[in-house]
Amino acid sequence: MLTEAQKREYEEVGAIVVPDVLSPEEVAELRRVTDGFVERSRALTTHDAIYDLEDTHTPQMPRVRRIKAAHLHDPAYGRLTRHPKLIAVLQYLLDPDIRFDTAKLNLKSAGFGAAVEWHQDWAFYPHTNDDLAAVGVMMDDMALENGPLMIIPGSHKGAVYDHHADGKFCGAMDPGKREVDYNAAIPLTGKAGSITVHHVRAVHGSAPNLSNRDRRLLLFQFRAADAWPLLGFPAGLEAFDDLMVAGAPSNAPRLTAVPVRLPLPPADLQGSIYENQKGLKNRYFDVVKAAAE
Repeated sequence: MLTEAQKREYEEVGAIVVPDVLSPEEVAELRRVTDGFVERSRALTTHDAIYDLEDTHTPQMPRVRRIKAAHLHDPAYGRLTRHPKLIAVLQYLLDPDIRFDTAKLNLKSAGFGAAVEWHQDWAFYPHTNDDLAAVGVMMDDMALENGPLMIIPGSHKGAVYDHHADGKFCGAMDPGKREVDYNAAIPLTGKAGSITVHHVRAVHGSAPNLSNRDRRLLLFQFRAADAWPLLGFPAGLEAFDDLMVAGAPSNAPRLTAVPVRLPLPPADLQGSIYENQKGLKNRYFDVVKAAAE
């Protein structure tokens, strides 16, 4: 699935786009299933265990910004956790032994899809080593105008930045600190059926969708089998090993000298990164949106 040049790009930049991983038929099924979830959200007035809603959601105008743990709620999503092409990419980049973590579907609907402020996934779930990556499945064509994932190249090799506000975790970096050069960000764009892969420590975010085209990205978190979560796994070892999607599990965590900050004390608002990030007072993408308007 990958060339040596693509692997070097991942190692240097911290992210790559791999085209044509899913077939048009697979993409069409994902869209159909997702349309059904959005339609059923009309019955809701607030977030629940499956749905995270835009603040402007109403039954008359359903606006879903996330399907939580999407792999648990429909086989079309769940099958992708073991998609052979996707797993082959991860084995080439990370390790032959791969363990799944979780999934979420971020929906940026045309004209109002919410931004995700700059952050590192590592701030949410540090492990004993950083051989972790997120895979994004593009359900729509992604271009600069409809809010694609943006990456700060090389940031996965640097510091782990503070994601706290007023002493509590907020799941976002304060752009006023100017810890990275946000002007250096590159978009991960491509056609529907492509995937993105980004390193767990890469600084990334995405602007609001101000275009007339949807931008739906189905995100999966994976890790090398010997990367163990520092915050533990409450469901127990058997459930942890059930998450293996390639190779064999390991009960010997690999420890590497990687910087760590714990996501504690927890954010005041729970449920999703969108709620966590409401604790951030200085918001980068609010400024970008205002400038565009």
